[in-house]
Amino acid sequence: MDALAPLLGRTLLLVAHPDDESISCGALLQRIHEPIVVFATDGGPQDEYFWKNYGSRENYVAIRRREAAAALGAVGVHDIVWLNDAGGRQFMDQHLFHHLHAAADSLRQIVRDRKPQAILALAYEGGHPDHDSCNFLGRQIADEFQLPVWEAPLYFRRAGSDVLLQEFHSTNGTEIELTPTAVESRRKRAMCEVYVSQKGAVAIFENNTREIFRPMAQYDYSRPPHEGQLNYEAWQWPMTGQQVADKFQEFLASHHAAKGAH
Repeated sequence: MDALAPLLGRTLLLVAHPDDESISCGALLQRIHEPIVVFATDGGPQDEYFWKNYGSRENYVAIRRREAAAALGAVGVHDIVWLNDAGGRQFMDQHLFHHLHAAADSLRQIVRDRKPQAILALAYEGGHPDHDSCNFLGRQIADEFQLPVWEAPLYFRRAGSDVLLQEFHSTNGTEIELTPTAVESRRKRAMCEVYVSQKGAVAIFENNTREIFRPMAQYDYSRPPHEGQLNYEAWQWPMTGQQVADKFQEFLASHHAAKGAH
């Protein structure tokens, strides 16, 4: 565990949706002394397909919020924060890349208040636009506060249409694999089982107990995470990887212009 020592103190985990934290690092969370879990979106997409069985998007969001508190509470994590805009509104699932400035402001304030020693975010892999946005935001805020920043993969689509789970799209030799103990695996499974609203999605990861981490790679955010069709493009969601990357570039351009003005 010496290699993961930078993540075992006061670490801010930035994830997109309730259940991301349990799947990507449910075991690691049990080893972090002072974890701070930050959810970047409310977990409720605009498309009725995701929430129609719950009556309304608002009901679905409320259920996911309760599930997150219960899952994290099961392993003793109680410092849970949700990013929001200046009006206190949370960001809609799949829409985070449209609200990068507001999300960065919210995350910046959390870092000022909580004073983490490191940030752990999701990988830039093209699985979900919100995951990629968390990677981007984690990098920007970590650099701003001169904090170590790490990443964890969730899923991406490889040429040939198969989806790979919890593997980095490309490796660089800094990857560290955590093999949970039997107790950690049992607790992680219990965390995942709390997410009844996500039962189908969580079940895909059920037998994948390992977790993998690395210091965040240096990404070219002007381009999609990898060549070929991204996972959410294959799902025919209303955005492309290049559109998401263009929003990252808009953020960087305006941020650099603001710094230059000072």
